[in-house]
Amino acid sequence: MNKLKIFNDPIYGFITIPNALIFDLIQHKYFQRLRRITQMGMSYLVYPGAHHTRFHHAIGCVHLMKQAVNVLRFKGVSISQEEENALYAAILLHDIGHGPFSHAMEHSIVNTVSHEQISLLFMEQLNREFNSSLTLAIQIFKGEYHRKFMCQLVSGQLDMDRADYLKRDSFYTGVTEGNIGSERLISMLNVVNDILVVEEKGIYSVEKFINARRFMYWQVYLHKTGIVAEQLLIRVLKRAKELKGSGVQLESSYALNYFLDHDITLANFNEDVIKVFSELDDFDIISAMKGWQHHSDFVLSNLCNMIINRTLLKIKVKSEKIPKKSLAKRLEKVMEQHHLTEAEASYFVFTGQMSNQAYMLKTQGINILHKSGKIEDIIEASDQFNLKALSKPVTKYYICYPKEKL
Repeated sequence: MNKLKIFNDPIYGFITIPNALIFDLIQHKYFQRLRRITQMGMSYLVYPGAHHTRFHHAIGCVHLMKQAVNVLRFKGVSISQEEENALYAAILLHDIGHGPFSHAMEHSIVNTVSHEQISLLFMEQLNREFNSSLTLAIQIFKGEYHRKFMCQLVSGQLDMDRADYLKRDSFYTGVTEGNIGSERLISMLNVVNDILVVEEKGIYSVEKFINARRFMYWQVYLHKTGIVAEQLLIRVLKRAKELKGSGVQLESSYALNYFLDHDITLANFNEDVIKVFSELDDFDIISAMKGWQHHSDFVLSNLCNMIINRTLLKIKVKSEKIPKKSLAKRLEKVMEQHHLTEAEASYFVFTGQMSNQAYMLKTQGINILHKSGKIEDIIEASDQFNLKALSKPVTKYYICYPKEKL
């Protein structure tokens, strides 16, 4: 087959696949599944255009990694052919472990297994299938490769993942404030002592990048309507698992049924579980909810109805913790209205918190390379007074409850 394929991407234009290995990985059914996983979860209930997928995003990341490799080589940074291929494979597969609607699975039907851990399991499985050709990519993905700048390109505060998703999510949501100059940022990259740095003339681009990230989190990723929709989805899956555990029959696909019937942790996430997980996507969940909204269980049917028809719970966001008295009062009202137990009512009345930290000062930061050769963290190098404030986590608290009688 002709493996020099081209994707027409709305963000970057034509994207060429760099080599045969990347082509074969893209063709694999594990990766093709990402076409059926929404990049932004339930955010399309807020931003109607946000229907782009993890597949889109992963291809975009490879394109930006190609640019980064070319820029660094031009500046005299030695990158072997093997390292180049490993960088492409690592960034292509960095999100392959995402479940339906991106994050909901991690908090409901899989016990404390993160998508990063599942991504690693997928990569190890693919490495066995591809005759160990992903060994170096896995090392880089895990942050264990001795050339630290390569690990930073895949997972750091200025990595190709963030460089793509901020620009892409901004485009598909229509939130222009998140639109960063990815190409400009990449053209300013360099490497000193195996650490990624940004040349001094790129300092304003970095400032805009950090500000855009803060804005996108509060305006888009942590939008209160998106938060309540995702919380409802998590509760749908939890309720379904609870009902199945007590012997109630629920119609769903084979893959979803498997995860509702079994208690899956990292310890028993074996090759067979990976195969079943690879068949699970957004369509399994939507299809199940369409059926479950007619189920006799009051809690499950109402939760599904809320998501399918976008009649969501009311959410109030505060800067201080929600008083227990306020939660108890709302719970009592729902219990009385619908003759529910406290456990059942808590599916409709609950509190939570959301946190945003645009820049992590204590982890490996973004280093600015001055013309003098001096290297400084962006917080020290920038004259923008609010950057230091952006390095502090901001936490907000919310309470969700029904707008009216269910």
